[in-house]
Amino acid sequence: MTGLNTEWALGEFDKFIEQTVLTNNSFVGDGIVSISNKSSTAASDADVAKQAQVVEQILDRVLPRWRTEVELSKENRWTRHREAAIRAREALVRQQEITSNLGDDAPEISAADLHPWVWGGARSLWQSGHFRSAVEDAAKKVNAETQNKLGRRDLSETRLFQEAFTEKPAEAGRPRLRRMEPDSSDTYSSVQRGAMAFAEGIYAGIRNPFNHEDPADIDKHVALEYLAALSVLARWVDGSIVETAS
Repeated sequence: MTGLNTEWALGEFDKFIEQTVLTNNSFVGDGIVSISNKSSTAASDADVAKQAQVVEQILDRVLPRWRTEVELSKENRWTRHREAAIRAREALVRQQEITSNLGDDAPEISAADLHPWVWGGARSLWQSGHFRSAVEDAAKKVNAETQNKLGRRDLSETRLFQEAFTEKPAEAGRPRLRRMEPDSSDTYSSVQRGAMAFAEGIYAGIRNPFNHEDPADIDKHVALEYLAALSVLARWVDGSIVETAS
């Protein structure tokens, strides 16, 4: 899995799984039998909570929908975490085997490795399985960060990027984004026009239709491709020089 230290993740899972071995709280003593449907973990609840803080972040990478797909038992509040950790551990251990036997061992892309503006905007909704809304929020985040970089709140989305990447010189109150040092070369003209057209395509072809189409969710893979496109735009904006009027 891209960017993940598998050996470290396995160690964190092993520690958590050991901490969350469950013991039923029923007991027999002095002729009295006490039946309980609750269980205790091998480690204290405080220690488990500390380890869970790390494990949750690994689970978000390995099993992004674990919060909704793994059932929570009433027996103990850590049962969902424990089962998810066991599943994720096995997925990591057998990752190469699964990939080689299920299909093309092609390069993978992880949403967590996309530009921070994009994943930061999409993360919470993506992890809860709301892929359409995740893409919408990522698009809004890229738009907002571009407004911040240019100091412009009077324009948004398509119009904002048209103004940002135009080859026209900067004017008072109208700064520009330059992907490279301006010159008279075809390359400079190409990268500016390309950025403008790409941004127009994203907001006209991806973002805007969400306002008019059936609000049903979109396929996870399609959503990931949309986020990847937004990530490219975000990197171009983030890496551009701001040109202001003299």
